[in-house]
Amino acid sequence: MYDRGRAKRKGESREGVGAEPKTNLLKALAVFEAAGTGAMAINQSWVAAHQDVAMALLFGIGYAGIIFEESLAFNKSGVGLLMAAPSTDIAVSELRHASAVVSEIVFFLLSAMIIVEIIDAHQGFKLVTDNIKTRRRLTLLWVIGFVTFFLSSVLDNLTSTIVMVSLLRKLVPPSEYRKLLGAVVVIAANAGGAWTPIGDVTTTMLWIHGQISALETMKNLVLPSAISLAVPLALMSLTSEVNGKEQESPNVLASEEMAPRGLLVSSVGIGALIFVPVFKALTGLPPFMGILLGLGVLWILTDAIHCSESERQKFKVPQALSRIDTQGALFFLGILLSVSSLESAGILRELANFLDAHISNVELIASAIGVVSAFIDNVPLVAAAMGMYDLTSIPQDSEFWQLIALCASTGGSMLVIGSAAGVAFMGMEKVDFFWYMRKVSVFAIAGYAAGVAAYLAVHNL
Repeated sequence: MYDRGRAKRKGESREGVGAEPKTNLLKALAVFEAAGTGAMAINQSWVAAHQDVAMALLFGIGYAGIIFEESLAFNKSGVGLLMAAPSTDIAVSELRHASAVVSEIVFFLLSAMIIVEIIDAHQGFKLVTDNIKTRRRLTLLWVIGFVTFFLSSVLDNLTSTIVMVSLLRKLVPPSEYRKLLGAVVVIAANAGGAWTPIGDVTTTMLWIHGQISALETMKNLVLPSAISLAVPLALMSLTSEVNGKEQESPNVLASEEMAPRGLLVSSVGIGALIFVPVFKALTGLPPFMGILLGLGVLWILTDAIHCSESERQKFKVPQALSRIDTQGALFFLGILLSVSSLESAGILRELANFLDAHISNVELIASAIGVVSAFIDNVPLVAAAMGMYDLTSIPQDSEFWQLIALCASTGGSMLVIGSAAGVAFMGMEKVDFFWYMRKVSVFAIAGYAAGVAAYLAVHNL
């Protein structure tokens, strides 16, 4: 039996060795074929004659490369940066402005990740995890969901996701269950960001431009947003990952002590995150400037506290810079720039006009925009909708604008690359596109439909 098993393993090994060069050869041939096709297209001036089609094809091919990242063994960050290459002269000129907006988001992302890493290095998450007493899987699912929901309403959904996924790493060992909890964080962060004007980039855009007001938005969207989270949580509670055999999930931080002056550093770090919307409200400056200010204060503070001991270098910002997920930030940069190039070329505006021409019902248009935001970043979609309709035709706080705020935020949860929160989770937990689609998308779709139905029911009543 041993010899037979060993022979079988040898056969499998030989088969794997033979299959690997064959697979690599096919990949190389595919790359060369794509390069040859591109060269022929350029030489024949096909791209010059069909610039919009070429940009859409580039986006589609890159999108497929991200989806099949595991099979192709191509890093999604590299694919995302390739997608950012514009194809028209118009796009190049307009992307100068778009790149400034994208850079603000990337600066915000990097600064938030560094602050969270500094808090983590000082064991600052003990402040939260020590108060989460339950280790029962079902209870923890709901606790994580609603803690993220309310945290995201104060912070933005991206920062909330970074904080909560970092927390999960301390609460739960690596497993399918932890990935599921991370997916709950994405759904909860997007739902929580929908009902306040500072919880999501799109709601902030609508608020700043006057399409929605703060109090009316919070009053009308808090219940539908909560339902769009509660429905997925209820359905996930029935899955085997949650109802499987209970295993003790020890609090990793329980045996750790906070770093020297860890309470001070963690309080300043959390305060810096919470201060961002206050900074924006007081000064009118972009949020990325507020978080850069907070990072600067935290940097000086940690340098002053840990200046004398060489063994405390890990508590300083330069060491945190080496630990953050820069690949995820570059992927986010590439995706946003590629979408901005489509917007600059007018492709997204054509899509919005198509919806306007073929769907006369504003409720269906808003719902359709939410569905599309699962595939494409919701920021340019909302920007296109704002360009299609002005406040004279659709007044402030109307059903359409509030539905746009709800759908664009919660719709991004249906696919992992549909929101900044999903992209951050994808990078931090190394989750691939198909895992999320198999395990989570159905629950997110159910929550999205329930949230929209709840809003329409309350509004009509």
